[in-house]
Amino acid sequence: MQDYRLDLEFDDGVRGVADLTELAGHGVFAAWNDYEAFRMVAIGSEGELVWAGEIDLCPDALYMQVTGRSPEDVFPALKRHHIDA
Repeated sequence: MQDYRLDLEFDDGVRGVADLTELAGHGVFAAWNDYEAFRMVAIGSEGELVWAGEIDLCPDALYMQVTGRSPEDVFPALKRHHIDA
């Protein structure tokens, strides 16, 4: 089995591993069936991880995966907006 994990370091010094195994082979990530395509990851202009074929992953989502933090933890302003439906 191929290793679809990436060691990441963020601007705030947080380091950790993002395991992308569950994405591999599904939807646009089917491109990773060619493991060399997965290995061709680069950092985009906005800090996102990018691959050929217009595949990209948001750095915020990766940060939350690595740290186990919730969107409200990462973006405290989300806690302030309570909406009654």
